[in-house]
Amino acid sequence: MTSAITRMQFLRGDIRGKKNIIRPPWSLPEDVFIETCSGCKKCIGSCPEKILIKGRGNLPEVDFSQGECSFCGLCVEQCSDSALINYGGSSSPWRIKAQVKENCLTHQGIICVTCQEQCEPGAIKMKHQLGMVAIPQINLTLCSGCGACFQPCPANAITLKSSELTVELSMGKKL
Repeated sequence: MTSAITRMQFLRGDIRGKKNIIRPPWSLPEDVFIETCSGCKKCIGSCPEKILIKGRGNLPEVDFSQGECSFCGLCVEQCSDSALINYGGSSSPWRIKAQVKENCLTHQGIICVTCQEQCEPGAIKMKHQLGMVAIPQINLTLCSGCGACFQPCPANAITLKSSELTVELSMGKKL
């Protein structure tokens, strides 16, 4: 069975859709974001955490190797294109969540709690197992996708990925 690929996946050489570009918080869905964002870089300059970088086509991308997102909303305030829209209280900043890869030190029998220590919302807890090293478990309901666990991981075992959820706007339209 074949599945359709986007033009951007083709141009990036990402036929399998494995490359994961993370846009700033409160971004419109990718295809709408690409059409809406002019690449003015105002959001990049406004980010106090310095995690927004210029990506392909001058469009902003998140680089969690620089730090975590505090969800301050300054990027949204600076966006004159309306490519970033915060609908308020119930609006989730984005649909990304942390995941622990197989190269986690705990899977090799090495005690490490770095990700849990960095997780302010408490989404990462260590699951204790009889006779084995405790392994990290992520509560996806609590995970904000802030990226605090990404950069300090000594094994580079944390990844942040977009979920495939449909975003519903307050006006009832699906994007």
